[in-house]
Amino acid sequence: MYRILSLVMLTIIGLSGMPSQAQTPTPPLTEPSIETTAEAGELSSLQDSITLDVNRLKLTKGELTSFTEYRIKKNAQLLHLKLQELMDETPLNSKLLLPLVREHLDFINRVDIYYTDDIKQLRSELGKDNDAAIMMQLSLRERERDAQLEAKLDTLKWAEKLEIDTGNQADLLIKTLVKRADKLNSLVQYTQEKLQAAVSEASLAGSDVTSEQTLLVTQLNERLAQSSSSLAVAIGLLDIVGQDTAELKQTLFSTSGDITQDVLNIDVASSLIEQWFTAAKTQAIDNGPGVIFKLFIFVLILFVANLAGKLAQKIVKKTVSNSKLQFSLLLQEFFISLSGKAVFTLGVLIALSQLGIELGPLLAGFGVAGVIIGFALQDTLSNFASGMMILIYRPYDVGDLINAAGVTGKVSHMSLVSTTIKTLDNQRLIIPNNKIWGDTINNITVEHQRRVDMTFGIGYGDDIEKAERVMNAILLEHPKVLKNPEPIVKLHTLGESSVDFVVRPWAKPEDYWEVYWDVTRTVKMRFDAENISIPFPQRDVHIYQSE
Repeated sequence: MYRILSLVMLTIIGLSGMPSQAQTPTPPLTEPSIETTAEAGELSSLQDSITLDVNRLKLTKGELTSFTEYRIKKNAQLLHLKLQELMDETPLNSKLLLPLVREHLDFINRVDIYYTDDIKQLRSELGKDNDAAIMMQLSLRERERDAQLEAKLDTLKWAEKLEIDTGNQADLLIKTLVKRADKLNSLVQYTQEKLQAAVSEASLAGSDVTSEQTLLVTQLNERLAQSSSSLAVAIGLLDIVGQDTAELKQTLFSTSGDITQDVLNIDVASSLIEQWFTAAKTQAIDNGPGVIFKLFIFVLILFVANLAGKLAQKIVKKTVSNSKLQFSLLLQEFFISLSGKAVFTLGVLIALSQLGIELGPLLAGFGVAGVIIGFALQDTLSNFASGMMILIYRPYDVGDLINAAGVTGKVSHMSLVSTTIKTLDNQRLIIPNNKIWGDTINNITVEHQRRVDMTFGIGYGDDIEKAERVMNAILLEHPKVLKNPEPIVKLHTLGESSVDFVVRPWAKPEDYWEVYWDVTRTVKMRFDAENISIPFPQRDVHIYQSE
């Protein structure tokens, strides 16, 4: 794109005329005639189109000028690409390329003169009003000149390949690149220092910063970007011609901070390391004792904060465990953990303030970060809210046997985002709190008594009263069946093949399954001893035989 800009500037030179001080003969803008080949005809057509648009530029104004310049740029780009393709062919069509490359090199030299005079004109305006704007125009003009220098270097290579005598143009170009790189290097360093000073001044102004200060920072940022980009191009061109660019790459790295393959160069890397080591040594000598003392205070405050946090946890633990509010174990653990972390966090903030860190902007930053994190962690915050609701309403506590979120087991631990449950077969499950709070919670052990529901059947020919006496005796004899409430034995249904009794003793929650299994086993054994049948479904099958 930059090479295209140089071609466009060339055509604009043809419109505006060359500076009077350039006492060189001006060849016509049209390139020499080309042999009637397919390539020659296409190049000739492109050149004629460019020449026609250049002539029209003298008569256009406003938007029509922009449109005409767009056409010139587009056709110049295509022309340049065609020349490059021809130069890449093997073997070279020297008869076709010789006049084209000569004319192209002459075009670029005239563009070079135009840029040089334009830059001199801009520099002459410095010292008047709005120096910052003029410096920005200079940076932009230098950025445009990058394309012209790249194009000139490429064209000189083409000329060398075609054995065209270019005199000492290559040596002059190298000298120009060296001088220009040195000036750009100084400009980048100067602009960087000006930008740092402007930023510091705007920061000190705080909320009273003026629009002029903000504008200056913006302009210097843009100027530094333009100058750094031009310096990067100059470094690339100097690398191509074999010049030493280690010092220039140091400046570019210190400005952009980008680690590229150039930084891996031994000279550049060693010089940068030496600079950093010198700066670190100076800082250690000047500020070392003060920094060490601040670090000592920082560590001491953190140590004291850790001890204070543990002490706070002990005090809170004693308080909540003896409180008349009868906090659940989950809520007690929450308050104990929260108190220790809150005290330690306060200690960290105090320690940071001793290092010179402003807590106001830091806390404000945490607030903004909290909003962003809140949107990113909506599910986690939902679990947090559910955990708070569980702590407040206490539907279960540590050690309770519950059925929640499709899981049955004992609660072993709970945090603000999840609850840990150990199942009856000793599996550990961690369930998000919003899954539990958003579902039915069945606390099996919250009550001290639990009814065991069982059903037993006898045959239609068996003695109902005898069966009732046997089952009541079994319940009364079992040591873990509660006397109050009284167990129930009632004839419930007349089934298809049995007379069914409901047997409902009461037991402690932890004795539920033992009572269930013992009573079931004892009923079967006593029924067998008392000749009471336990029927099972039966079906009669009748087979009819027909002749």
